[in-house]
Amino acid sequence: MRNPWLAMEPGADPVERTRTVRRAHEAFLAGGTVAPPVRQVVAASWRRSAEARAATDGAAPVELDDAALRDHRDGHPLARAMPVFRELLGSIAQDGAHLMAVCDAQGRLLWVEGHTGVRRSAERMNFVVGARWDERHAGTNAPGTALAADHAVQIFTAEHYNRRVQRWTCAAAPLHDLRTGRLLGAVDITGGDHLASPHSLALVQATARAAEAHLATYTGELGVFLTALGRDEALLTVDGKRLRLGRRHSEIMVLLAQRPEGLTGDQLSLLLYGERDIRPVTLRAEVSRLRKAVGPLLHARPYRLARPVETDLAVVEEELAAGRLTAALETYRGPLLPVSEAPGVRRLRCALEDRMRRALLGARNPDQLRQWTQTPWGEGDLEIWEALVDALPEHSPARAAPGATADRLRAAYGLAHGPPGTC
Repeated sequence: MRNPWLAMEPGADPVERTRTVRRAHEAFLAGGTVAPPVRQVVAASWRRSAEARAATDGAAPVELDDAALRDHRDGHPLARAMPVFRELLGSIAQDGAHLMAVCDAQGRLLWVEGHTGVRRSAERMNFVVGARWDERHAGTNAPGTALAADHAVQIFTAEHYNRRVQRWTCAAAPLHDLRTGRLLGAVDITGGDHLASPHSLALVQATARAAEAHLATYTGELGVFLTALGRDEALLTVDGKRLRLGRRHSEIMVLLAQRPEGLTGDQLSLLLYGERDIRPVTLRAEVSRLRKAVGPLLHARPYRLARPVETDLAVVEEELAAGRLTAALETYRGPLLPVSEAPGVRRLRCALEDRMRRALLGARNPDQLRQWTQTPWGEGDLEIWEALVDALPEHSPARAAPGATADRLRAAYGLAHGPPGTC
């Protein structure tokens, strides 16, 4: 069976593949439909890029200037893994006429190293440190798509969403904190058609695993961690092993993690189903299936977790309580289980979002406010856009763009002022 994350099967003609995918790309931009030979992972990325209104021509935006880049890079966990990246990929990038890049979880390039001539060429599309290469800002590309799909991937020439990037081929793998399962960023190699081979994808995957193992030496005991912010399906990390949970099981784990003393069947049913008339056997069946997945971690009578389970929800709450708003913004990867309709989850989701927004509105820091508006959950937040305008100097030309967005949102909402929030 063909590996869907590889750009081309052995023996494929790269020239013909480029030609047919480019035609498919133009057809997608014109009519929104995707036809073979476009891979599913690429088609899904094109749709996400189009929904985010990513540019089809142009350069990726540079978000971090020299001072901000230096501070962010020095404090980032991946700085400790740079010796591993350079040992495994550095000399290959230099000798092989391609680049090695490392980005954070937002897709901002923190390090770009390798062949000098290739670097100069890549600069023309802003493949430079400080630039943002997530799908929302740069369209389909290996580091951005690896972050979005949370999987190693190759992107070949015309598979890139942005035409300016379609002469390049790249392979990237996501990087995680093994203790928490938290996505830290991605490692990427970018160059010519020669990278469209199974070897380049295997190389970045092996490098990512080596870097994660190296970083684990700094984190101590692994423990149990539940990642549920910005995810429809939570990620449970138990002693370094990751398990993706189904949606209902994600809800149960979030609710039990918030109540370490445990919940009775009636209490858990109310938090999951509300006032709906649900037979007790329905909940018992769900819990039984969850127990098969997580084993002795889940106990009954009352339903409770046998080990302390840290959650990214609790981490954000702790960071907000300590006044570390920048850290909270980095940890907050989106609303808690955003598609969940479980009443208990909805209350937790709204409470955390409200705390985040109140902290942002209270701090009135333009960079933090702007960071919120550049997310899918914050781009329509009129009150934050208005606060961003007010936080900028009165006669600054930087007020024009957020002011125009605020005006557009007010017109769309039919309001004179911003709504209190989205929950």
